Amino acid sequence: MARRRVAITGLGLVSPLGADPQEFFARLLRGESGISLLSSDDDRGVISRPASQCLNFDPEAALGKALTHTMDRFSQLGASAAFSAWQDAGFELDNNPERVDFGVAWGTGVGGVLTYEQGYRNLYKNNQRMVSPLSVVLGMNNAAAAHIAIKLGLGGPNNTYSVACASSTIAIGEAFHQIRDGKASLMLVGGSEAPLAFGVVRAWEALRVLSSGNAENAASACRPFNKDRTGLVLGEGAGALVIEDWEHATARGARIYAELVGYGSSCDHSHLVRPSGAGEIRAMQNALDDGRLDIDQIDYVNAHGTATQEGDPTEISSLKTIFGHRAPSLPVSATKSMHGHMLGATGAIEAIITVLAINKNAIPPTAQLNEIDPNCLGVNHVRGAALTDVRLRAALSNSFAFGGANAVLAFRAV
Repeated sequence: MARRRVAITGLGLVSPLGADPQEFFARLLRGESGISLLSSDDDRGVISRPASQCLNFDPEAALGKALTHTMDRFSQLGASAAFSAWQDAGFELDNNPERVDFGVAWGTGVGGVLTYEQGYRNLYKNNQRMVSPLSVVLGMNNAAAAHIAIKLGLGGPNNTYSVACASSTIAIGEAFHQIRDGKASLMLVGGSEAPLAFGVVRAWEALRVLSSGNAENAASACRPFNKDRTGLVLGEGAGALVIEDWEHATARGARIYAELVGYGSSCDHSHLVRPSGAGEIRAMQNALDDGRLDIDQIDYVNAHGTATQEGDPTEISSLKTIFGHRAPSLPVSATKSMHGHMLGATGAIEAIITVLAINKNAIPPTAQLNEIDPNCLGVNHVRGAALTDVRLRAALSNSFAFGGANAVLAFRAV
């Protein structure tokens, strides 16, 4: 069977820098930060940490009151992004029972953790005898995908992937292969995360990987590849893409942003949290091979770049190994410096950024990159100002997760 081409025809998101993909990308090009101070002060203690929060997101305005109250925040964010991508692709927000070969692939790392935390607090802190009867269906990891499918009548494959920070990248990649192999005509793909629960933040604090900061410097708290980086910044958000069979897209006259051509994955199989360059290299090489691309065709890499001490230099070393002679001139940037780390949703957000970079021939910078760590030298770090009016033929988007899961997407200009 001939491999089907896969077109990207719709984009949608909810982010700390807004809910319009075009404006979001423009703000990234300007180096704007969506990171602010998360402040929580209650009887469980005080949390004061930099975080990327969707402060202007109004779920009732986006989804309506009735639907909002049957969703955890991660589903609210996800459904809003998915419905925006659906409309961006030229479809109506209706339930069409004929969409039996249209499906959903979604990613989330922690799912409905806000629902579960409130339930536990009601039981063990407030001494209530019962939790909400909706707790299970609000909190389950596949809730967002289910809501999306029900609203739009998508009767094809419906799968949720929970693979830590690689969740939505894997969701996109697996859906891409389903379309390419003729098992679906269209997939609504992406991921959502709302991890800013008190207990979750405390757990990440215990790992000692969170960036420090206060109200004065919260916006600059995430500094990937910088010599003085102090760690990652947790965030919430959602990203969604409509991907579809090329012939299906062109037959209906759809606008095509870019082509999804490759997907590679691997497992480090060595350590739960310490990254392995060998695993990252395999995932990138697999994506290149899957997309039938060579290193000279890649004009940009959106790096995983979380600003952790071990992760950043490991990724740069992996890039230098894969790209060899190309590495010193290869444009690389880590946009988490502006939108933070949304765990399982980040891959979808960064896939959108990479698609728009190709579509607009512009590369956002790594913000706050003032002094490159000597261990992170060897690639063309985009810093200070964005690169504009550059021809991008193809690009990679990297996601490397706890548990040793690595996933990489390859996109090509049309």
